[in-house]
Amino acid sequence: MSTLPADGKQKGLFTNRIFLVVVLSNLLLQTGIWVRNYAILWFVSEKTGNDEVAISLTLVVEYAPIFLFSFIGGTFADRWRPKLTMIWSDFLSALSVFIVLFALAYGSWTIIYFVTFVSAILSQFSQPSAMKLFKQHIPENQLQQAMGVFQSIAAIFLVGGPALGIFVYNQYGIYTSIAIMGVMFLLSALVLVRLPSDPKEEQAENKPEADFRRELADGFRYVWRSRVLKTMGGTFLIAGLAVGLAQAVGILIAVDRLGQPKEFMQFMMMVNGVAMLIGGGVIVGLSKRIPSQALLALGMLIAAVTTIGVGWSTSVTLTLALQFIGGLSFPAIHIGASTTILKWTETPFIGRVNGVLNPMFVGGMVLMAAVSGVLVKLTSLVTVYTISGILLLAGVLLLVPVFKLKPEISKSPGEETASAPLTSH
Repeated sequence: MSTLPADGKQKGLFTNRIFLVVVLSNLLLQTGIWVRNYAILWFVSEKTGNDEVAISLTLVVEYAPIFLFSFIGGTFADRWRPKLTMIWSDFLSALSVFIVLFALAYGSWTIIYFVTFVSAILSQFSQPSAMKLFKQHIPENQLQQAMGVFQSIAAIFLVGGPALGIFVYNQYGIYTSIAIMGVMFLLSALVLVRLPSDPKEEQAENKPEADFRRELADGFRYVWRSRVLKTMGGTFLIAGLAVGLAQAVGILIAVDRLGQPKEFMQFMMMVNGVAMLIGGGVIVGLSKRIPSQALLALGMLIAAVTTIGVGWSTSVTLTLALQFIGGLSFPAIHIGASTTILKWTETPFIGRVNGVLNPMFVGGMVLMAAVSGVLVKLTSLVTVYTISGILLLAGVLLLVPVFKLKPEISKSPGEETASAPLTSH
């Protein structure tokens, strides 16, 4: 439940110390991650002569931990203190960076993959903990606005992150780039120290380890017995299928449909990112007027139309316009999904619900990314993008029955049982 000051008056979001601390931590982490991603990508590309397998492996080590550790990480995040979990995750990520720097100097360059893999694993513990803090300390009517701020940060880094990472690598090389990541994670850990102490009742030692499997299973049952969360699971899967189908062959839009060099894809991404930044600001302003699940559906509807349009377009101007409109819709999708999860999930289940839903999106995305190239060869790029848009439309239809439902938590946050957790139908 959200906390209120002793005088009972609700403070504004930007006077909430917990929110501001987590935002600053996120800014530091995003800086380190974007420098890492592009420095490693350029480094591997140079070392292997643009070998496709080696380059694709950089994505594998980033997404594989979501499958391997999301369920486990979410369950442990519910058992452990969120503040300490986040601090230790950032500290251990920084430690792994400096170990890799030492190994890189005296061993094989392939150790570089270890940096991404370890930090991706630890993020499966820290991200649910941050969501848990928001659920505890941000009033429900401010949650959508809070998610909008984080979406705006993501958009800023989508626009400037690649340029930042490439600049640092080209100017200072791989050692400095990786060291910057380590420093950013250390600074994030230090910033998180400013969070208030976690309640003692959330200590892991108060929960027997023998209960871990039961708690893990409870997370799946919790999602299954909530009509809204179960619908969100289906929506996440469909969205993942759609995104993976189009994203993996996105570079072909520039080359085959527009007749541009492959580098034009970066310009398309920048247009998309600028639109995301603008859209994030608009959504924050509208967040109190639109139910989160309706906001999610609206975003998916716009994304469906623009995806189909991008696939059919052979005009640079039209494609960029559609990319911009599609970018405006992404904040609605991200904010709507995040806020719905927070509103319909009791605090003790935040980590496990995220651990169930997030892999459904990533699983669908990776699955379709693996077959999208084959589908393009068997059919056409237009067909693949049309299928992607139709999948997004199916996701919208799936959400329609839960448009008007309102969260009604039936059990107190301290109760963790296998019984039906929500009364919304």
